[in-house]
Amino acid sequence: MSGFGLRGAFLLAFALPGRSWSEAKVEDPVVGLLEVKRLYVEKLDGGESASQIRDMIVGSLHRSGLFIITENRERADAALKGSAEDMIFTDTFQTSEGINGRTSFSGGTNRTSSSQYNRGPSMSAGVGDNESTRIAERKHEAVAAVRIVGKDGDVMWATTQESLGAKFRGASADVAEKVLKQLQTDYQRARAFKQGTAGLRVRSPADVSETADANALPR
Repeated sequence: MSGFGLRGAFLLAFALPGRSWSEAKVEDPVVGLLEVKRLYVEKLDGGESASQIRDMIVGSLHRSGLFIITENRERADAALKGSAEDMIFTDTFQTSEGINGRTSFSGGTNRTSSSQYNRGPSMSAGVGDNESTRIAERKHEAVAAVRIVGKDGDVMWATTQESLGAKFRGASADVAEKVLKQLQTDYQRARAFKQGTAGLRVRSPADVSETADANALPR
């Protein structure tokens, strides 16, 4: 096959209707976050502690400025849903150590007559020491599994975060901050993805045909 034939076969592969250079890159659902202006945070499932974690998540999102947090569900572009819980449990640590020793020594027995015995020396010693330790510590563990859903019902973002607490924050407050940090990271990823695809020009079949004709000219 001639050089033009090879080039022509390659170029015609992109000349099908609807094909474009940008379609080679599948759009990430997280890009939908860029279209969200107002966000509504629904009541989270998970018991009494879920309400407190929800309030902390609302506070973190409001401080971030990523979205306008609204209490009006009808005005929102998307909603944050999910579940959360702050669990209290007891962590028990138990150890047992022991040291035991025993020494025994006995001499022989000599018979001197039918009714007389002479016993030799005998010695016995023993020592023992046992120590047991039991430590019970009460701890908190917070967990949140949340997602952002658009008006059409499509999930555009989701995360699950856990925390046993931080140095200057409790478990619930720390898990709320972790949710925010993950959302900020993915929001920046969505921006980078959008900027990366914005520079890709959609090529129509006419563009491809013109390129093929130019390559066909004698050189």
